Amino acid sequence: YTPVYKDECNERTILIDGFSKSYAMTGWRLGYCIGPKELISKMELLLQTIVSCTPPFIQYSGIEALKGRQDFVSNMREDYRKRRDIIIPGLNKIPGFKCVYPQGAFYAFPNIKGTGMKSDEISELLLEKTGVATLPGTAFGPGGEGYIRFSYATSLEDIKDALKRITNLMEELGVG
Repeated sequence: YTPVYKDECNERTILIDGFSKSYAMTGWRLGYCIGPKELISKMELLLQTIVSCTPPFIQYSGIEALKGRQDFVSNMREDYRKRRDIIIPGLNKIPGFKCVYPQGAFYAFPNIKGTGMKSDEISELLLEKTGVATLPGTAFGPGGEGYIRFSYATSLEDIKDALKRITNLMEELGVG
């Protein structure tokens, strides 16, 4: 639902959105765009040359997501808020980690410079020694060095367990 898109501004407004976060359709790569007809037709031409067909079952799923009840979206948002409110303070308690509250999706992106390790190094170490998978910040470009990304699209129990294992590892390594 996008209240800012009104009929009177449809010739000067472009709305681009997707289903990944709102409808838990992560990885399906389905989105939509609303805007002036001339621009949309040009976008269609571009997309026809760079994207092959999105499978019909994904397209139908997107339609049903939009047509269906929307109350679960706010329920999911509340679940993610609870997870965020566990993982961010938990990361901030880990020696060498500093993390701000994210304003968007279900990812935490802590600064790990206090550990003395590079992003690739700590991501590999965490996976190897604790079984916790992260994405090095360098996956997003050179400015991501010193950061790693955690997803909190998992259970509260898994988040708490991961935080405990990471804390134990950092303490074993004498970080902090």
